[in-house]
Amino acid sequence: MLLEVRDLHVEFHTRDGVAKAVNGVDYSVDAGETLAVLGESGSGKSVTAQAVMGILDIPPGRITRGEILFQGQDLLKLKEDERRKIRGARMAMVFQDALSSLNPVLSVGDQLGEMFQVHQGMSRKDSRAKAVELMDRVRIPAAKERVGQYPHQFSGGMRQRIMIAMALALEPELIIADEPTTALDVTVQAQVMDLLAELQRELNMGLILITHDLGVVADVADKIAVMYAGRIVEQAPVHEIYKAPAHPYTKGLLESIPRLDQKGQELYAIKGLPPNLLHIPPGCAFNPRCPMAQDVCRTDEPPLYEVTESPVPRASACHFWKECLHG
Repeated sequence: MLLEVRDLHVEFHTRDGVAKAVNGVDYSVDAGETLAVLGESGSGKSVTAQAVMGILDIPPGRITRGEILFQGQDLLKLKEDERRKIRGARMAMVFQDALSSLNPVLSVGDQLGEMFQVHQGMSRKDSRAKAVELMDRVRIPAAKERVGQYPHQFSGGMRQRIMIAMALALEPELIIADEPTTALDVTVQAQVMDLLAELQRELNMGLILITHDLGVVADVADKIAVMYAGRIVEQAPVHEIYKAPAHPYTKGLLESIPRLDQKGQELYAIKGLPPNLLHIPPGCAFNPRCPMAQDVCRTDEPPLYEVTESPVPRASACHFWKECLHG
């Protein structure tokens, strides 16, 4: 197993109280495998990824429990300098806002080349040549001429390609892509996703794709973990979750995807808002918005029930998963 997250808990201490952002997350990804982590904003997707990468803001954030095993080694037990050697070289992250993630006063060549200078002791000249290679690899036209340009001189799609190139620089075993297609038009989204999938096959990397858009992951993910209020509420192979969701929240997300056969009709939306993480409701956190909620949902927090067994296990944190699955 390449990466295994076990019972991860993360909380943030604020003036108003303790926000429980991640509440017992378990997931895994293997070499060459793509895990899509889905959910609305505030569900804990990005915080979990930041904890895995070791870039969580501490304070106010704090990991209170759990293990993050990378090739069997618990990253949470490493010293910061040991963690830094893994970050970038063996696991890397593509951030969602390329313009704010890239340094506006450094050329893209300098930013790409810095990885080789820091981790491999390369000269500036050699690292610039490697930067051109990377830009070619992610299909940025005229890379040799554009390597000295600055982030604002590239389009949104090209900046995202530069972020992917930066993550790929040292050919890591795992890449976490946090909303890599946000604010891009549909055509460019497809190109970026195809590029990630192609590079993953070429390097046999594990890929964790964080998104709120079920439509983006349909063709690229192997399995899906759906998050709500800091918990995973459903895990399944990608084709099974699209065919028949086993949690009302997943069902709501699927029904809210625009469809060609429903042109002109009003889009479905899940009623209400995600819970305040300072005051997560008792029982199932989704119960105030759930059309299937009953008394037990308001008092008893559902465990992750086993829906199907291996080869790829499927689970749902719903007391009425059978009714949802077959309804």
